[in-house]
Amino acid sequence: MTFESSLLAGVPGLRHAFFSREGGVSSGIYQGLNGGIGSNDDPADVAENRRRMAEQIGVTPEHFLNVHQVHSPDAVVVTGPWQGGSRPRADALVTRTEGLAIGVTAADCGPILFADATARVIGAAHAGWKGALAGVLESTIEAMESLGADRAGMVAAIGPMIRQASYEVGGEFVERFIDADAGNAAFFIPSVRRDRAMFDLAGFIRMRLENAGILMIDDIGADTYADQRFYSYRRSVHRNEPDYGRHVHAIVLE
Repeated sequence: MTFESSLLAGVPGLRHAFFSREGGVSSGIYQGLNGGIGSNDDPADVAENRRRMAEQIGVTPEHFLNVHQVHSPDAVVVTGPWQGGSRPRADALVTRTEGLAIGVTAADCGPILFADATARVIGAAHAGWKGALAGVLESTIEAMESLGADRAGMVAAIGPMIRQASYEVGGEFVERFIDADAGNAAFFIPSVRRDRAMFDLAGFIRMRLENAGILMIDDIGADTYADQRFYSYRRSVHRNEPDYGRHVHAIVLE
């Protein structure tokens, strides 16, 4: 039901999980462990799925948090459960509060979990192509530093996401990245279809992390589109399904 980063697993006083869709109660197109509060799944099923995930990572559902994601570069510092049930609009969370699981939802986009073992600061970022290009990874690192972390001592784990072999994009998409930095051309290879390309989102994320000074990076390597154990937005679109499930990927200080 879960995948672990070997680097994060070696950090004492820390728990984390990259959840698959296995082990949940949702049915139909959401079959499995759908944690997407914003999906059209039965809210009771989503709540039970999230309760199971919270239990596995060792917290109560009230302490199993994720933000209202908007594909932004914004990161927020979290100190406790949300008040009044309102979630901030952002795409990354950081905390130094023990017993507070922070997470992101994804269904092809890149989830990245961070930890500084010495400073006891953790982070979770949702990096789709928009957020990664806009700087959500750098914002997460800076927010962790505001709590006393040191980027040279951070570990970053890249979770399940759509991989280059599955991620076909159009010419305008390629131009957007090359206009931002000509060096980004390295993350595209030709598709079998004319005027299309295959994008390496995971490679782009790793490059941004390395350029930001993160020295210890792990990559789970799973492809959400190709692997049926995961939800995939793009696979659902190709099947003409009206909606799709979301994974939750989370980290907590013991």
